Amino acid sequence: MDIQENISLKEYTTFRIGGRARFFAHVRNTADLENATAFARQKKLPILVLGGGSNILVADEGFAGLVLRMEIMDVVINGNKDGKTIVSAGAGVEWDGFVAGTVRHGLHGLENLSLIPGTVGAAPVQNIGAYGAEVKNAIEWVEALDYETGVVRRFSNRECNFAYRTSFFKTPAGKKYVIIRVGFALAKHGELATSYRDIADYIKINNIAQAEITLQKVRDIVIDIRTKKLPNLAEYGTAGSFFKNPIIAKSEYEKLLNEYPMMPHYPAGEDKVKIPAAWVLDNLCGFKGYREGDVGVYKNQALVLVNFGNAASSEIKNLAQKMIDAVQEKTNIILEREVEYV
Repeated sequence: MDIQENISLKEYTTFRIGGRARFFAHVRNTADLENATAFARQKKLPILVLGGGSNILVADEGFAGLVLRMEIMDVVINGNKDGKTIVSAGAGVEWDGFVAGTVRHGLHGLENLSLIPGTVGAAPVQNIGAYGAEVKNAIEWVEALDYETGVVRRFSNRECNFAYRTSFFKTPAGKKYVIIRVGFALAKHGELATSYRDIADYIKINNIAQAEITLQKVRDIVIDIRTKKLPNLAEYGTAGSFFKNPIIAKSEYEKLLNEYPMMPHYPAGEDKVKIPAAWVLDNLCGFKGYREGDVGVYKNQALVLVNFGNAASSEIKNLAQKMIDAVQEKTNIILEREVEYV
């Protein structure tokens, strides 16, 4: 396979920020992946796996190793299990296109995750979630290659060790695996999830009758909500939601409620609640629409940092830290990043 050298990574990330990769390979099948990782082992190079480049911030200095651009594009129906249809997709398949296909085939399970940027291979890594759904609830298995040994392994859902915006593949032991494809268990006659506040409010405001709420309608609603809330990637450089929603003890939340009576929350397990980070960043810290030169916060969503043109990665990092510090000062909560620094 062709290993390229000194390739700019700006064009391969949605932030449109970053220096050059020392080596770069387009991975279109398992053989390409095996050859590329063998090259990295021979040269003792670190590896960076790129899908849609939507959840990373690449340093201005670039990456002094081998970047693998995952372009494995197969989508296959693998039969049925326990009343569900098993559909597998290659790591390079564009996520929203895959979701659209499952909806067209009447398969429930991914519709609330519509319009999330990126590729199928990235979905399990951080257990993507939105509007009351997480991808862990649809994943049957994950096939991945150990780039240190060249051995391919299939992980069950349980072995992926999914949690809020994380998985085994984000741990030190899991980072040596490159995801090849993912198998999903989807229901032909599933239950539609419309109770999440944004979706429920949308249905109420737009007077949508219960009989109108189909699988495709839920997808359309999610797309409309996300389109109004998030920037157009054709106009702005962004990695989407930059921070996780913090999960804190219920007792901590009750103390904060004395000071901020309007602070919303969601249940997050026994004696824990999830706080919407966007609400804190907007209502308590005033970051929505904030701008410093070519970096800023999107006007419609305080969780989204934006490159308005020629921002440097260091400028994004500085703004992110300013936001973290402001939230900690107001609430004593320390925000965690969703976006990975490379």
